Amino acid sequence: MVVLYIAILVVGFIGLIKGADIFVDGSCGVARIFHVSGLIIGLTIVALGTSAPEMAVSILASIQGSNEIAVSNVIGSNLFNLLVVLGICAVFKPLPVDDAVRKRDFPICLISIVFVFLVTAIKVLPVKFIGMPMTENVGILHRIAGIILLISFFIYLGSLVVEAAKNPDDSREEATMPMWKCIVFIIIGLMLIVAGGKAVVYGAQNLARAMGLTETLIGLTVVAIGTSLPELVTSITAAKKGETGMAVGNVVGSNIYNVMFILGISSTIHPMPVNVATVWDFAILIVICVISWIFATSNSEIRRREGIIMVLCYVADMIFACLR
Repeated sequence: MVVLYIAILVVGFIGLIKGADIFVDGSCGVARIFHVSGLIIGLTIVALGTSAPEMAVSILASIQGSNEIAVSNVIGSNLFNLLVVLGICAVFKPLPVDDAVRKRDFPICLISIVFVFLVTAIKVLPVKFIGMPMTENVGILHRIAGIILLISFFIYLGSLVVEAAKNPDDSREEATMPMWKCIVFIIIGLMLIVAGGKAVVYGAQNLARAMGLTETLIGLTVVAIGTSLPELVTSITAAKKGETGMAVGNVVGSNIYNVMFILGISSTIHPMPVNVATVWDFAILIVICVISWIFATSNSEIRRREGIIMVLCYVADMIFACLR
C-alpha cells in the first residue's frame, strides 16, 4: 500500500504543476482581454482557484465533525503560503510587492486572523494557558463569527471588482488568446489543480496516519502543505513568467479567502471547537503575518535573504509543531 500512496503522490504533483501552468496562462489571457492588472487577477480568480483544495478539505472536514483538520488546515495553509510560497519565490528572484498589497491586503489579512484568534481564544487569554494539555478545547468559532467573516469577505471581493472596473491597466499587452480559450484553460487548469491537490492529500494523509500522527498535526502539516501546493506551483509559475503581481496577489488573496470564506462557511455550517494547540498556531500565524508584512514593506519587495529567513521560519515552526 505504501508504494500505491507514493504513486498517487507523484501523479498528484504532476497534475498540480501542469494545471498551474495552464491556469496561469488562462488567467493572464483574461487580464489582457479586460485590461485588468495581474495583481487583481491574482487576488480574485487565481486566489479563489488555488484555494479550492483548502475549501474542499475544510468544508468536508467540518461537515464530518473533524474540526481539528478543518481549522488547522487553514492555519497551516496560510503559514505555508506566507513563509514557503513567498519565501521560495523571493529566493528565485526578489519579489516586488505592490503598494495596494502593503496598504490594503496585508492589513485585511492580519485583521481577519486577529478577529478569529480573539473570538476563539477569548476564554483563555485572561488566564495562563501555557502548560495546559494541547488537545483541551478552550474556545469555539460560532456561527455568528462565521457569518461576520463571510459578509466581510464579500465586501472585500466587491471592492476589488469595483477597483478593477475603475482602474483598467492599459499598459498590458494586447490579448493573444480568445476569451473562450482562456475560459477553457482556466477550467482545465483548475480541474488539474484540484484533482492533483486531492491526490496529494489522499496519499499524504494515509502515509501520515500510518505513522500515528494526530488530526491537528496532520491538518497543520501534511494536509496544509498538500492543499497549498497549488499556490506554490502557481505563484512560482507566475513569477517565472514575469507576473509578480499575480504571484503575490495569489498568496495574500488565498490567505484572506482561507480565513474569511473557508473558515466563515465552515463555522456557519458547523460551529468549530478550538483546542490549545490551535490557539498557539493562531498566535504564531499572527506573528508570521506581521513579519511577512514588514519584509514586504521594506524596500517594497521581499529580497532573497528575507526569503531564506521565511523558509527557515517555516521549518522551525514545523519542528515545534511535531515536538509539542
